[in-house]
Amino acid sequence: MLEVAHLVRRFGDNVAVSDVSFDVAPGVLTGFVGGNGAGKTTTMRMIMGVLAVHGGEVRWQGRPVTIEDRRSFGYMPEERGLYPKQPILEQLVYLARLRGSTASGAKRRGSELLERFDLAARAGDKLESLSLGNQQRVQIAAAVMSDPALLILDEPFSGLDPVAIDAMADLLREYAERGVPVLFSSHQLDLVERLCDALVILAAGRVVAKGSVPELAGGRTRYRLVLGGSTAWLADFGGVRVLETNGSSALLELTGATTDKLLTEALARGSVYELAAVRQSVSEIYREVTA
Repeated sequence: MLEVAHLVRRFGDNVAVSDVSFDVAPGVLTGFVGGNGAGKTTTMRMIMGVLAVHGGEVRWQGRPVTIEDRRSFGYMPEERGLYPKQPILEQLVYLARLRGSTASGAKRRGSELLERFDLAARAGDKLESLSLGNQQRVQIAAAVMSDPALLILDEPFSGLDPVAIDAMADLLREYAERGVPVLFSSHQLDLVERLCDALVILAAGRVVAKGSVPELAGGRTRYRLVLGGSTAWLADFGGVRVLETNGSSALLELTGATTDKLLTEALARGSVYELAAVRQSVSEIYREVTA
């Protein structure tokens, strides 16, 4: 398990990260969400030892993280760090050998990953000859070349087309299924919702929410009611809180009424096309906790 405990980082008088704490458990895909300047990249760099920690601690397997531990971590930085004029497979092999892989094992692993990302035919090409999206795929391959014990990925889906996004998502799920803790940041909240088991939401350098989507939604169940006529009567219907309306459709919470009572009343007033439970989305949760 990765444990981030009360991390602090300053840049001059600016406190970029303030008392940030969260865990990334084995086999859990954890989404790291926040606006620009929220502190996500700074926190990831402290986890990896790229930036010094000014307060708090990073722990791995219940003890302070070491340089040797970090050598087993797969890291994809926000600023991509590959060599533009070096052949793709050659540099993947080089990077893997820095982490202790054999030349033959690294070449085999690199070839497998390039095949997976539809880049096998470009293995001998220089990185700079690839599109930005394909360079991103190579950067992802570099992060997982040595079968990492932990994955830290800063905006891994940025610049990827839908096919590459699906391939990347499958890869992350595979590592999670092996028991690897995975932490990744993304501004694409629909992807975070689709992939993640847990969320950590930052704002202004602080954790403002963390947990699973159901936990962050507070256990509240929302309902969408679609009628054949107006929803105006809901405002005076006891035991219901109307969150929003759009013509004949309403999003609401039950504060005392039952679904049976609501449906009976709605049918008495006309046609009912839908009454369905709606889970609060990550986007909605994000807007609520960062408002």
